[in-house]
Order: sequence, then structure tokens, then C-alpha cells
Amino acid sequence: MNFQNTLDFAKQLDQADKLHAYRDRFLFPAHNNREVVYFTGNSLGLQPKATQSYIQEELNDWAKFGVEGHVLAKHPWMPYHEFLTEKMAKIVGAKSSEVVMMNQLTVNLHLLMVSFYRPTKQRYKILCEAKAFPSDQYALQSQVKFHGYSIDDALIEVFPREGEYCLRHEDIYEAIEKHKDSLALIMIGGVNYFSGQVFDMKGITEAGHKAGAVVGFDLAHGAGNLKLNLHDWGVDFAAWCSYKYLNSGPGSVAGAFVHEKHHANTDLPLFAGWWGHDKETRFLMDKTFVPIKTAERWQLSNAPIFAMAACRAALDMFDEVGMDALIAKSKTLTAYLEFVVKEISAKEVAAGRGALEIITPSEHRGCQLSIVAHGQGKALYNKLIENGVIPDWREPNVIRCAPVPMYNSYEDIYRFGEILSEILHKG
Repeated sequence: MNFQNTLDFAKQLDQADKLHAYRDRFLFPAHNNREVVYFTGNSLGLQPKATQSYIQEELNDWAKFGVEGHVLAKHPWMPYHEFLTEKMAKIVGAKSSEVVMMNQLTVNLHLLMVSFYRPTKQRYKILCEAKAFPSDQYALQSQVKFHGYSIDDALIEVFPREGEYCLRHEDIYEAIEKHKDSLALIMIGGVNYFSGQVFDMKGITEAGHKAGAVVGFDLAHGAGNLKLNLHDWGVDFAAWCSYKYLNSGPGSVAGAFVHEKHHANTDLPLFAGWWGHDKETRFLMDKTFVPIKTAERWQLSNAPIFAMAACRAALDMFDEVGMDALIAKSKTLTAYLEFVVKEISAKEVAAGRGALEIITPSEHRGCQLSIVAHGQGKALYNKLIENGVIPDWREPNVIRCAPVPMYNSYEDIYRFGEILSEILHKG
């Protein structure tokens, strides 16, 4: 497509966009009585307008039924997590039996690693990407220490090459091969939060299994953003949050995936709770834990209903649109943002100022672009906020922009470019 950095062109793209009407189903913050340019869905997605009614329905049923809401509510609370399962499974490319919504992201990672990080004298190392999201790093470090190993020895971090921002997949595969005899677990973010680079999860899974390791992914920046096929790829486990691209609200309930090949192994170690107990006998209150033979086995406690109601509101919309349509728009929307940023950068360089360097690889990305603002500091980010643009800042000089296909428009991108150009021109 031959893009043009003009308002008329952006509006033409919006008029042709089959998903454009979904924008009106979200609540946008305002700046000077106008909707902001919201490019931070990779940190916290916007609130669907329907969310309030979904939560209010549960409040009403709580008032009406009290404890009997567990069975008498319109959406009974006892099996409430099951209302999310099938729609979430479609988003991550899994069977319904392989997905469960529960807890928070890092909690789920720890619970899953109890089962899938089983170090031995020979195999005890974990491979991850350097500069993973800090919570992942803390989780991996604490797991290694918990099992009595040295972080420096047991944790293998794969770094970008000198002068580069992104990992080369051949370097990941080389590290797997190098440590194949001592590797217990590969645990990588599906998308690197800093660079926006999407990793070849299928290839990493295949390489990891060939080396005899278990493979898991943190999909915080992947779920709702990428076309995922966790089941077909043979991934052992994965976890994700729902408050970024999945628009379920701050700190909302997270998700977990466990491949069905592990479901029949009832001897797999785990930290047990009563909501992971066989549903038919759960309320007999027997002291012996009988695990559910699905991903539900990893549940500990009953559902946080209000958080799940917000999640259900969002997932209903995802199910209505479908990931294929979202991915198709995402590619064009992000490409348009890339075009606008590069045009602005060329003008800056011609004027003797610093470039805007997009470090997110075009062949391995979702909707996030990470932009190095050479010669700029956080003052640039602050000025964007002051002018009604909400991106995300990462030290020392990276602006992360995520044009989310569910609610962002091409006009948003044009406005962003217009505001950014004006700020840079003024210096």
C-alpha cells in the first residue's frame, strides 16, 4: 500500500476499516475535551463500555442471592471461570481443556514451574532472553535459588549482539545446542517487552524439545496481539495477563496453558488447592487431593468473580471479531505508524537533529513499535503526554507505541505524527 501522511488519507483508511466501529465501544481518556491518542494498550488496555454492565450484573446477583449466587446467578459463580475458557482458548490457539483463567501472571508462572522446572544433578539450567521483563527475571532467579543452585551458573541469558537491540534467533538456537545436556527449562517471553521483538515460538519449542528441555512462554505481550497456536506448536506451558491487549482492567485475572500431553500425568508435582480437585468429589471435602485432568488442575482457589466479569466483557468482543481480523488490521495499522515515524525521522536528520530509530524488527513484531529517540530524553515523552498522546517510555530514550487494532484508528497515527513533529520542531 502506498501510504500518505495526510489527514485525508488516514480518514480514508478508517472509512474502509471493517473494525472501525469497535472504537466506539471503548472509553478513552480525554485531553482538552478530545480523546487522547492512546498507544499504551501494551501496558493497560482501554475499558470496554460494556464492562460496567457485566460487573454490575454480578453485583446485582450478589445482592439478590447472597451465597446462593454460586448456583442461582445468571452466570453461576461456581463454574464462572468456565465462561472464559473457550473464548480464551481460541485467542491462544489451544484446546479448551488446555486453558484456565486464574490468579495473576507471575503467580501462574511460579505454579507452572513447580511442575515443569524439575532440576536434576545433570539437567538444572534455565535459558531465557536477557532483558526479560523484570518480574520474569525475579521469578526465574528465585526458582533457581529455591532449588539450591547458583543464579550465575543455572540461569543462561541470551543477549543481543554488541550494538544491536534484538536477539538473533540463530543465537538462541546456538545457546540451546551448547547447553543441551544441562538444560532443564526454556522460559522466554513470546514478545520482548522492551524491543517489541516477537520470538519464533514454534522453532524455539522444537529446538528445546530436541535438546530434552521443557519449554514455556510468558505471553503477557502476546495474548490478544499475535496469532498464537500453542497446541500445534507443542508448547509445554504458558501464562499471560489479561489487562494489556485483552482489555480486562488493571490487575485482572490471568491465564495459563498446559498442553494436553501432560494432563494424564497425575503424578506431576504441583502446589494443590481445592479448586484443582476433581469437580465431582470436590465438596465431599476428602483430605486426599484428586487432580482434574485438564489445565484446571493448577487452580488453587475459587474465581474472583468481578475481575472475571470484566474479562468476560472483553473476551466476548474478541470472540465477536476474531483474531484473524484483528491481526490483518494490526499489520496495516502498525505499518502506517512505521511509515509516519520514518518520514518524521528523515526530516529530523535532514535538519541536523537526531533520528527516530525503530528497533522492532518488521518481520518479527505484533502491533508494538519501540522507537529510540536519539538525542532526546524523557522531556519528549512528557511533552507528548502534555499534548494528548499517551505512549510508553523506557529508559534511557525509548518510546513504545502500540496501535491496538480493536480501538485505535489510522487518524490516531496521523495525529501522533502531527504532534510529534511539532514537538521536535520546537526543540
